[in-house]
Amino acid sequence: MTAYRGDTGFIGRSLFPIRSSWGRLPRLAIALLVAVGASPARAATDPASGASTAHVYLLRGVLNIFSLGLDDIAAKLRAQGIPVTVANYVSWASLADEAAAEYRSGRLKTIVLVGHSSGATSLPDMVARLDQYGVPVRLAIGLDSVFRTGLSGRVGRYVNFYIANGAGTPVEKRKGFQGTLENVNVENVPGVGHMSIEKNQIMQQKVIGEIDAVVFGRSAPSAQKPRPGEASAARRGTANAAVGN
Repeated sequence: MTAYRGDTGFIGRSLFPIRSSWGRLPRLAIALLVAVGASPARAATDPASGASTAHVYLLRGVLNIFSLGLDDIAAKLRAQGIPVTVANYVSWASLADEAAAEYRSGRLKTIVLVGHSSGATSLPDMVARLDQYGVPVRLAIGLDSVFRTGLSGRVGRYVNFYIANGAGTPVEKRKGFQGTLENVNVENVPGVGHMSIEKNQIMQQKVIGEIDAVVFGRSAPSAQKPRPGEASAARRGTANAAVGN
């Protein structure tokens, strides 16, 4: 629309010499306006998926050679148009500050947190810090936290996947907690282990399914039982994973 006004201004300085041809222009001009101007307007106001106002923060565990399955999850989320940040767990405080600033600006409305190992241990702290800012977390997913943690603050839903016969522990509710907490023992998921839980295909599907449920309004997968065919997919994924990660 701005470009069209500029053309009009230019034409206005020589209006009379071109008046004889002006009658042929309106239909073409209108067609160009619809083709050039209307589409960006729809794109700017289209709430289609809500992905532009959602952000997923994924926290890796110790060093940056572990939790690399979170990179796979991030790639799959980005392919759906969901903005993602992947970082080491030591960055949880600065990421919380960043998310709070985006939330206050109105650019961010749906905050999702995912962490593996030490990254999962840091999630309750990140939830609490955001709550101090008055910023709610819509969904948090922990993958086998290595230390017993307590949850306070506001979170729509907190899902803690842990391996009961391994290093993982349940998350406990603390005073001031508001939301839903679900501790899910996944020791019976084929091929799952502390160093492979975030690479396991079944677990990746569960994590992405939970995120899609809040971002797109889809149904979340069952947290307890693998769907038919998931077991073989998990075995293939685990066989291809670098267990040392």
